[in-house]
Amino acid sequence: MPVIHQKLTPKQKALEINLDQNIYGTFAEIGAGQETVRYFFRAGGASQTIAKAMSAYDKDFSDAVYGKEARNRYVTQNRLRKMLRYEVSLIEERVSRETCPHRKFFSYANTVTTINFDKTMKGHGWVGIRFQCDEKEDYNEIVLHVKFNENDATLQQETLGSLGVNLIYGAFNYSDNPRRMINSLLDDISKDNIEIDMIDFSGPAFSYVDNRLMSLQLVKNGMTDAVIFNSEGNNMLPADILYKKNIFAVRGSFRPVTLVNIDMFEKGLKMFKNDWGCSEDETEVLFEITIANLRAAGDIDERDFLDRVDVLGKLGYTVIISNFSEYYRLIDYFAPYTNGKIGVAMGVNNMLDVFDENYYENLSGGILEAFGKFFRKGMRVYLYPYKDPETHQLLTANNLKVNDSLKELYKYFKLNKRIVDIEDFNPDYSEIYSRIILDKIANHIPGWEQEVPEGVADLIKERGMFGYKEELKLKEFS
Repeated sequence: MPVIHQKLTPKQKALEINLDQNIYGTFAEIGAGQETVRYFFRAGGASQTIAKAMSAYDKDFSDAVYGKEARNRYVTQNRLRKMLRYEVSLIEERVSRETCPHRKFFSYANTVTTINFDKTMKGHGWVGIRFQCDEKEDYNEIVLHVKFNENDATLQQETLGSLGVNLIYGAFNYSDNPRRMINSLLDDISKDNIEIDMIDFSGPAFSYVDNRLMSLQLVKNGMTDAVIFNSEGNNMLPADILYKKNIFAVRGSFRPVTLVNIDMFEKGLKMFKNDWGCSEDETEVLFEITIANLRAAGDIDERDFLDRVDVLGKLGYTVIISNFSEYYRLIDYFAPYTNGKIGVAMGVNNMLDVFDENYYENLSGGILEAFGKFFRKGMRVYLYPYKDPETHQLLTANNLKVNDSLKELYKYFKLNKRIVDIEDFNPDYSEIYSRIILDKIANHIPGWEQEVPEGVADLIKERGMFGYKEELKLKEFS
């Protein structure tokens, strides 16, 4: 039977930390009051835990303590890490290890802005801890970004306090199990109240941790709708890379990436830039994999997930993992970050799904509501042709057949160039199908190497990805 762990309240967690005489550190909280440390003061026994609690709320005073920030931005990851490292350095400088043996030092910090008076900005912030698992070990860090959903500043402050306690407790109790630690972050907190859209683990205790898998946990557990990481595998804050950018997205299984995927992307992106006059610096390109796609064969296979993103990373692409089964939700996700142009490259078979009314039964406005969000101003679909493997007919925007009741709507979008064909496609790729490539890889059937981008076949063979097994070489005996 599975082990059932009893969830402690934030007050119980704070008391347990306070009663551990070997845990000792500082609290530095900016922007939303000292909500986390308050739990530790109220729980009792805090004198053995809290070295210092402070809130350098005034910007000038904060600058005097932690230094100035570029562009005068204070609610940033850089600011948080400065706070964590500065406060730990003070503990090391001022507290003797000889007089306090066995103590594991930590610094907890947050820099947050809560909802504004007009309620036009919901609020967000950075929360983190720098801590030791053993007094003789180097420090570890856990840093996360949160977005508040509550419409009251006091409620947001209370949520932040609980989150901070959960983070500190999890750091000292679940450092050997980051998945459990992530799950514990929302103990006593409703998922409706807060969103965690980025998390990063570093330090000796997490040397084995792949932060892309930790990002996957956030989406899988419903803590956020999407996470983004770059080609180096580093977790990225969506607001940082999408803010005021033109966005071009390609959705796929990428199992594996094929020449069709790359042709669709390159030709679609070229048209997108020409259509809107977008420069490369102003445009963010994203390769999207949905949770539904990862679960296509049952539960999520993390090795398979890493195989896909490793290949995309090798090709230099930024990846977004989302729970957006419907395309309109992806576009709706981009909207708060930018007023720029949005382009989506997709195959004709995917467009048929977009025009399937069954996908929108959960919307009160049905397919019209979905289309209002999907075909928003400045958004365009770049349609890649599909060759039917049985009839060999090439399907394009011109001969695509949607339901009779939606024909006129489809014509409207096509006439107004909200749906355009990728005409400069490579016809040599029209009969490349990823499922056939997968079968060839798993069964060691030659020829698939020429159907994937350069370098991809070598990576697949080297790592044994997608079921690839080295051909057995028989030794010859004379």
